[in-house]
Amino acid sequence: MTLSEVAGAVGGRLTRGDGAVTGVTVDSRAVAPGDLFVAVPGERVDGHDFLGAAAAAGAVAALTTRPDDVLPCVVVDEPVAALGRLAAAVHTRLAGAGGARGHRLTTVGITGSSGKTSTKDLLGQVLATAGPTVSPPGSYNNDIGLPLTVLDADEHTRFLVLEMGSRGRGHIARLCRVARPDVGVVLNVGSAHLGEFGSADGIAVAKGELVEALPPEGTAVLNADDPRVVGMAPRTRARVVTTGRSPDADVRAEDVVLDEAGRAGFTLVTGGVRAAVRLQVVGAHQVANALSAAGAALAAGMTPEDVAAALSAAVPRSRWRMEVTRRDDGVTVVNDAYNANPESMRAALAALAGLPARRRVAVLGAMAELGPGAAEEHERLGRDAVAAGVDLVVAVGPDAVGIADGALAVGAREDRDAEQGAVRVPDRAAARELLTEVLVPGDVVLVKASRSYGLEVLAADLLDTGAGA
Repeated sequence: MTLSEVAGAVGGRLTRGDGAVTGVTVDSRAVAPGDLFVAVPGERVDGHDFLGAAAAAGAVAALTTRPDDVLPCVVVDEPVAALGRLAAAVHTRLAGAGGARGHRLTTVGITGSSGKTSTKDLLGQVLATAGPTVSPPGSYNNDIGLPLTVLDADEHTRFLVLEMGSRGRGHIARLCRVARPDVGVVLNVGSAHLGEFGSADGIAVAKGELVEALPPEGTAVLNADDPRVVGMAPRTRARVVTTGRSPDADVRAEDVVLDEAGRAGFTLVTGGVRAAVRLQVVGAHQVANALSAAGAALAAGMTPEDVAAALSAAVPRSRWRMEVTRRDDGVTVVNDAYNANPESMRAALAALAGLPARRRVAVLGAMAELGPGAAEEHERLGRDAVAAGVDLVVAVGPDAVGIADGALAVGAREDRDAEQGAVRVPDRAAARELLTEVLVPGDVVLVKASRSYGLEVLAADLLDTGAGA
C-alpha cells in the first residue's frame, strides 16, 4: 500500500511523501526497510521516543499521534485503534480477492479460557499442509497482536489463523470486526480472568461473541464436553460442528492412550471415517485441543485422513508451554510457565502424573485475576497436586502460600529437607536454591504460574549447566 492508501484506510493525516509500505511493526528493534512503524504510547515506554531508531532501520513512515520531522507520519488520535482499521482494510481486500491461485482466504478465529495458543499452533501446522498459512507466533491475541497477524497475510495466503483473547465483554467482537472469521473455534469456559468477568457465565457471554460474528455460511466449532461452550450453538447463524470425547460429538476421539512420554494417541472419528493420531505434544489435555483443531481444519476443506496425518506430525511451537527437557544429569524440567489458571494447572498436574519419574516435583506460583475466590482456588490446587501424585509441592511467593496449605491439609507433610511433602519459599531465588540442593537424577519438575510471577525465568535457570548454578 502507499502511504496515502494507509492514511485513507485509518482515517489519518499524511504529513508528507507517499512511499510504499511493505510491512508493519510496533517494535523499533524489529523494523525492516519499507516498514510502517506504529508508535504505541504505553505506560512505561512511548513508541514516539523511538521514531529516530525506526527511521535509521529503514522505516518508510510512522503511525503517530503527532507529526515528527524524522519520518513521514500518518497522524491519528489512537495508533492502536488505527492499526486495527488498517488490518481490517487489508483483510477485507484479501478476503474478497480470491487469492493469487484462485483460492478464497479462509479465516479461523480461536478463543477459550485456556489452550488457545496450543490449539492455534496445532491448527497452523495442520492447515499449512493444505496451503499457504499465516498463524501468529506466541500469544498474539489482543488489539495489537491480532492486527499484526492479519498484516502478515498477502494475496498468496490461503488460511489465516487468529487467536482471540478477551478481558471483558466486547473485546472479541471488536477483534472480529478487524477480521471476520469464516470458522470460529471455542475451546472452553474456565476461570481465567474470572476476577474481571465476575462469573463463568460472564466469561461464556464474552467468548460467545466469536460465534455471533460468524456469517451464515461459516462454521462454529464447539467443544461438546463443555456445557457452556456447546450451549453457544443458538447464538450463531453458522453451521455448528461439535468436538470432544462425547459419543455424540461430530468430531471425536476414541481409544485415547498415553505413551511413556505423556503424549496422547487416539482414533479420530468423524463422518464414519476413522483415522489414527499420535500427538507429539505432551499431556492428555492436548486431545481436546487437537480435536478442536481437527474440527476447524475439516471445516476448511481438509479430509479426516489428511488432518490425522498432519496432527501426528505437528510439534510444539510456542515457548513455555509444556516444554519437556531432560538435563544432562537426568533431571527432567517441564516448563509450562507462560500462564496459569485453575483448569490449566490441573491439566499440567495430570501431564506430570503421566511422566515416568523417580519423584514428581511441582513448583507452583500464584494464579492471577481469579477474583474473590482466589484463596480457595489456591488451596484447592494444593489438594489437587497431592491427589495427582505429586511428591513435592514447592509454593513460590507470598500469593502462593495457599497452595502449600492445601497440600498440607490433605496429608502432605512440611518437610524442611524437601524430599517430599510441601514447602513454601518466598521468591524465585529461594526456589532455585532449594531445587539446586534437592533435585536428583530421575526427578521430573513442573514449573507453572501466571506469567507475571516470573517462573518462566526459574525454569530457564533450572536448564542451565548442572542444576542452574
